Amino acid sequence: QVQLVESGGGLVQSGGSLRLSCAASGFTLDRYTIGWFRQAPGKEREGGSCIGFSDGSPYYADSVKGRFTISADNAKSTVYLEMNSLKPEDTAVYYCAAGVRFTTVQNMCLRTPFFRSWGQGTQVTVSS
Repeated sequence: QVQLVESGGGLVQSGGSLRLSCAASGFTLDRYTIGWFRQAPGKEREGGSCIGFSDGSPYYADSVKGRFTISADNAKSTVYLEMNSLKPEDTAVYYCAAGVRFTTVQNMCLRTPFFRSWGQGTQVTVSS
C-alpha cells in the first residue's frame, strides 16, 4: 500500500525558507516519479517540482524554478522540497504525490493525473 506522509510546513515571512519532507513507503521507489504540488484556496493544483527516484533528474514549474529544489534520499525513502525566497503567493497546501514512471519526469510533472497516490498535504503560509 502506497503511503506518503508530508511534514515541514508552517508560517514564514516573505523572503524566508522552509524545507518540506515526504516520507514514502509501500512501493518500489525506483519505478516512480515523485512530485510536490500546491493548491491555494479557489485555485487549481499547480507548481510541480518533480524528481525521478531512479536517476534524480528534476523538473520545476516556472512559478518555482530557481527558488525551489527537490531532492531524494533513497536510503531514507524520503523526498525533500527546499523552498527559498518565499513569497506570499507561495501560500498553499503542499502535497507530495507518486506516479509510476512511464515517460519523462517533465511530461509527468505537467500532468497531475499521472500521479495516482497523494499525501494528506501540509500548509505553507508566507506572510508579507
